Amino acid sequence: MQDLIWFLLPVAAAFGWFAAKRSKGKAGSCSDSMLGEEYIKGLNYLLNEEQDKAIDIFIRMLEVNSDTVETHLALGNLFRKRGEVDRAIRIHQNLMARSSLNSEQRADAVLELGQDYMKAGLFDRAEGLFKELIDSNVHLSTVLPLLLDIYQQEKDWKNAIQIADQMGFVGEQPARYVIAQFYCELAENARAREKVDEAARLLRKAGEYFPHCARERLIAANIARQQGDYRAALDALEQVAERDIELLPEILDDMHDCHVELGTQAAFIDYLHDAITRYAGISPVLALADILSGAEGSESAARFIAGELGKRPSVRGLSRFIDLSLSRSEGEAHDNLTILKNMTDQLLANKPVYQCRNCGFYGKALHWQCPGCKHWNTIKPIHGVEGD
Repeated sequence: MQDLIWFLLPVAAAFGWFAAKRSKGKAGSCSDSMLGEEYIKGLNYLLNEEQDKAIDIFIRMLEVNSDTVETHLALGNLFRKRGEVDRAIRIHQNLMARSSLNSEQRADAVLELGQDYMKAGLFDRAEGLFKELIDSNVHLSTVLPLLLDIYQQEKDWKNAIQIADQMGFVGEQPARYVIAQFYCELAENARAREKVDEAARLLRKAGEYFPHCARERLIAANIARQQGDYRAALDALEQVAERDIELLPEILDDMHDCHVELGTQAAFIDYLHDAITRYAGISPVLALADILSGAEGSESAARFIAGELGKRPSVRGLSRFIDLSLSRSEGEAHDNLTILKNMTDQLLANKPVYQCRNCGFYGKALHWQCPGCKHWNTIKPIHGVEGD
């Protein structure tokens, strides 16, 4: 409470300044006398930590002195930032109810009230006010990102596309890049409903906005696999890695399945050898070790991993090495390896696998939109000893 008083004291001082300004040369004015009395009363409430009563006083003063519009806008903004949204709404609704506001003042009040509603989670009300401002061509640079944020939270991708299409950038990302992600979201929804033709059309739109969109190729691969076209799926998966090598861990299992269906496992082994030279993480090493274990035995696979661990130290790699070694050990050596295995499992259990390259958000699953900063396609695998 005490810190709120210090926030509101400058506001009260501003009201006092307005009161003094209006009363110059009008000492006998009844309205000015009332204004002074209201100001003193509001200040007393404020100093006695009765903020609600003080706010009511200051709002009533607005009906006497329209010069205080900017002060009320600032006061409402302050309450919203402090999380006291009900107070902010009350102040900004009072402003909008005034018929004496000029068009600029009303637009400012509409913008502030829309942000109040948005902060309160009343997205439908906020959307209506923001659309009003867009129709009036006012505050576009502020309103468009706010409205886009609402549509993204509601997963209303069609309206999100329409809004983003009017923007050059969404945050720090080119709008076309983000719009491609919106089309991918729609394509995923269509695929889930088994609307293959619709999904394909939406993927083409994504490609038009961002020709190097790796996610578009990944969805295309999933559709091809659903249809049993493993050659098309494999081609699309290889394009995913060409466009974004950081997605390699996400596609290796699917690539392996496609090669098994096509009877081209030898080609997959060649691909993995090449991927190891291009990708910094341990995933292609482990995929190749699994194949070696099945073809040549656990000892050969363990030797291969041991050689790679010297180049790219990894807890995940060590854990797999221990797994392969356990099957060939006994007695005290087996017991010691079991202890090490338990330790590596505990290390990996609580470690995030992904990190946002923009804000640093950590997670154990891949998100196309970062839950932290809301940027798209910035979450990538963590590399290093405790990463991939």
